[in-house]
Amino acid sequence: MLDPEELYEVDSDVPDLDGAVLLHQLEGFMDAGSAGRLVTEHLLETFEHRVVARFDVDRLIDYRSRRPMMTFRSDHWAEYEEPELVVRLLHDANGTPFLLLTGLEPDREWKLFTDAVLSLAERWKIRLAVGFHGIPMGAPHTRPLGVTAHGTRTELVGGYTPMGNTLEVPGSADALLELRLGKLGVDAVGFAAHVPHYLSQASYPAAALTLLSSVTRSAGLEVPDSTLREAGRRADAEIERQVEESTEVAEVVQALERQYDAFTEATRRRSLLADSVENMPTAEELGAEFERFLAEQGRGDAQDH
Repeated sequence: MLDPEELYEVDSDVPDLDGAVLLHQLEGFMDAGSAGRLVTEHLLETFEHRVVARFDVDRLIDYRSRRPMMTFRSDHWAEYEEPELVVRLLHDANGTPFLLLTGLEPDREWKLFTDAVLSLAERWKIRLAVGFHGIPMGAPHTRPLGVTAHGTRTELVGGYTPMGNTLEVPGSADALLELRLGKLGVDAVGFAAHVPHYLSQASYPAAALTLLSSVTRSAGLEVPDSTLREAGRRADAEIERQVEESTEVAEVVQALERQYDAFTEATRRRSLLADSVENMPTAEELGAEFERFLAEQGRGDAQDH
């Protein structure tokens, strides 16, 4: 029987982490707008950090499917970007310790890998695990971005509206980790920022800001976001420039705005008839309803043809 603890090496000088939070974002699964990657980079650029656990990537990664980059200089190989899958220790603005699992999503041995992470979670007495990434959505960048949330207990995502239906989708190591943590009674949540589909292949800081807000609120961490906000302002200015220069793109955005506004107004009217002002839907509820609205619109268009 394989021992999951053989899959990683742990630093011998790790402080007491009882009650810490584990954030995790693995490269390889969907991450529209690079939202998850931008959050990870922001955390590593904002706080000092050190590696406290390192996984054996040779056992987990298929190098031929994701070939590492190498640098050739004149007449010799000079550098090799070795893939990594590590857990880092950071401290937030208040000095609160937290852990960050990052690197390439394993190509193989998912069960052994998640067993290994579970053993680390038990070793360090992790109280909560939080995953995060971006997903493409048929919504305009000129309107508030939504977030889809999920967790091992309903109370963990009480401020968000569930999708309300059942889906079968390709799995990820992050999702499997959340599932298995829940089965062991460890709290775990995940957040997916809604990224306008026409920006899904670009780096979109606005989605990362939305994601960071959900992550820090759930984890109880204090993370400055001014650098990310400035990057968002620059990106938004560039997006607006490109929209102004392209009639085709402008028409797409305007069509999405009309759909979004029509849906929002219809939802507002229903809410005013049924409830008091205090019971108006949240931004997350609007986002979830908007997803369903767009899906219905798509089915209607298909039937028309």
